Amino acid sequence: MKYAGNKNGFGIVELLIAMAITAMLLAAVAVAFNASMMNYRQNEDIFKAINSARQAMFRITTQLRTGYAVDPNSPANECSFFTAGGEDITYRFVGADSKLYLITNDDLTDSDYLLCDNITAMTFTRVTAIDPSDGLEYTKSVQIFITVEIGDAQRTVTSAAVIRRNILLEDI
Repeated sequence: MKYAGNKNGFGIVELLIAMAITAMLLAAVAVAFNASMMNYRQNEDIFKAINSARQAMFRITTQLRTGYAVDPNSPANECSFFTAGGEDITYRFVGADSKLYLITNDDLTDSDYLLCDNITAMTFTRVTAIDPSDGLEYTKSVQIFITVEIGDAQRTVTSAAVIRRNILLEDI
């Protein structure tokens, strides 16, 4: 009589093949997870860069639109003006430390407020005109360019603000 072995279980060859397939599937899942985490970090850097630039831009343009007496002769890295509440303020980009500061000129006892950091470039471009009533130069609008870099993400945000208190009837 022949011995009929137990055919109910897996043999060593089947177990080795199952382990090899499982190892390949786990390696594929690990690679996909790693790619997902790298993509997440990159998207987070992009979000931080754009969000910090947008917040700074929103504050600057809001105060410019409602402000007055924008200095047409300030350097390209800063913008000085009076807010609607009468505060004398300056937004200044310091390239050496890659930061944008809000400086309150009428209160010299307080420290400068850091508005945004990780800025690689920033310019304020003014459009000026001559007031026909007094012949003095005034700022009609300001165009702002901010380039922020966080991690590998670098983004540029651009906006323009028309100073509403400086609008003359012939400008309309």
